[in-house]
Amino acid sequence: MNARRQMYRFICFGALTAVATAGYSQQQWDKGQTFIEAPDPVKVNEAAWHSVKSGLHASFASLDKRYAKSEVPAVKTSSSIKLKGWKGERISAQIVLWTGDSIPNVKVQVGDFVSKNGQQLGPIGYARFERYVMTDEYGPGCGYRKNGDFPASLSPDMLDDLSSFSLEKNKTRPVWITIDIPANADKGTYSAKVAITSDKGKKQELSIALEVIDLVLPPASDWKFHLDQWQHPSAVARVNNLPMWSDEHFEAMKPQMKMLADAGQKVITATLNKDPWHVQTLDPYADMIIWTKEANGAWSYDYRVFDRWISFMMDLGIRQMIDCYSIVPWNNEIHYKDAKTGRFIDVVAKPGTETFRVMWEPFLKDFAKHLKEKGWLDITNIALDERNKDEMGAAFDLIAKVAPELGVAYADNQQTYKRYTNSDNVSTAVQHPIDPKDLAERRAKGLNTTFYVYCGNRFPNQFTFSAPAESAYMGWYAEAAGYDGVLRWAFNSWVENPLVESRFRTWPAGDTYIVYPQARSSIRYERMIEGIQDYEKIQIVKKKLEEKNDTTRLKALQTAIAKLSDIKNTRWNEELNAAKALLDEASASLTK
Repeated sequence: MNARRQMYRFICFGALTAVATAGYSQQQWDKGQTFIEAPDPVKVNEAAWHSVKSGLHASFASLDKRYAKSEVPAVKTSSSIKLKGWKGERISAQIVLWTGDSIPNVKVQVGDFVSKNGQQLGPIGYARFERYVMTDEYGPGCGYRKNGDFPASLSPDMLDDLSSFSLEKNKTRPVWITIDIPANADKGTYSAKVAITSDKGKKQELSIALEVIDLVLPPASDWKFHLDQWQHPSAVARVNNLPMWSDEHFEAMKPQMKMLADAGQKVITATLNKDPWHVQTLDPYADMIIWTKEANGAWSYDYRVFDRWISFMMDLGIRQMIDCYSIVPWNNEIHYKDAKTGRFIDVVAKPGTETFRVMWEPFLKDFAKHLKEKGWLDITNIALDERNKDEMGAAFDLIAKVAPELGVAYADNQQTYKRYTNSDNVSTAVQHPIDPKDLAERRAKGLNTTFYVYCGNRFPNQFTFSAPAESAYMGWYAEAAGYDGVLRWAFNSWVENPLVESRFRTWPAGDTYIVYPQARSSIRYERMIEGIQDYEKIQIVKKKLEEKNDTTRLKALQTAIAKLSDIKNTRWNEELNAAKALLDEASASLTK
């Protein structure tokens, strides 16, 4: 467990520090300070709270449910829970607290896990309270929207490391429990207590029984699942009030991007020129490569920021691919610096035109040369995002002509993969799955194929109002449908005040990010890791069942997985939990 996790495995809910929710400064974004959550737009059912007995109430609760802030939680009170996990696996549990009184200084502490013979696993569990952010609903999906267009509500999503908080009267406060099982743990059953104390009332204890299965999950750096979540350096600079690409900026990005590496991310998101998505996010993407037209008409390219960004991400452990956006920006506009005037000049360069060729041909040649010198050529792709077939065709033709050694990657909603069958990294929209024959052919060639989710599909997704299990379902769907992984924009394209408000001028709430500033986690992030871990475990279990010739369990598991290949299946959550139970059962059988 890293130092930050050890530091925050203890949570103290005490007095609030009042911080305004707009106009954040660098200091106000620092961890350790809190903020005031937005008022709940849902009216409190006072009558329901009148029936709640005095004092603090606590219970384990389902991971599959988000518990509304102003509602009495509909749970069957339980003071104990049984969990299973592999060595090296991260597992989760959820506790819900509720009270009809105002209770300050409530503390939640996860004790050490100890076996019956006294063997200890150490401080492997920690608690984080869940914070409520404003969300909306799917509505029409993609398209411009403003606050008030759709019903608003508060959703528990962020997992905060704050040291103090106060429980409000007639309110619910969920707590997320994380357990990182050591890779060198001995198999067996361990028990731990979760102590809940406050300045009012008696100490309460909940119990966790943890069965450690005698199988080892590889570290995230060795996971096969192809996770691709687009990074956004500019957003980190803005929320921390730091100069773009400064030493301080890179330092602030380190814990944020380390979270992505810890989830098994395979791709570094880089930019080639002016903001490739034409400011679809709050923060425009800053230049990583400066194009300059010299006084004599020759071109030069400054790769210093690009090189530092790539090296920075590789040092964190993300090394499999570099996807560079975009040779076809959303508005077909690029820019360069005029050496004579020192000013930037905007140019519209539509694919297939002479301007496009004149601008991109010298760059592609120079870029390929630079990548070769850095040793990155073999893992770099020129990337495109949802461009039409003519634009993509013209771009591919130019790349093949002037720099064929460069790879190509794209998010595909035009079935482009049928025309360009050797593209290195292709992602197709989840609601338009790739033909199984094409998928098998690509896999046979060693080409990477993922599905992607975005504002155009309601399910599965990772909005702040999405069912928590949808994030875990991603890994299972990839396995069921035969994909190598999943692409999603974006990891951290934050809205103006992401700690409080997840709605945005376009897209359903939470579409642009799944983690929060200062490396704060979320329910969506934690359950996404759960699904990816399951994907990895499935590969290991299937192989071991085949080696043992246990066809009965193998067939049962494969049948359960196949049920998850249909995204229109309304019973997906029940089917997911059934498949997870079968995976646990098969895992345990392999260690007997």
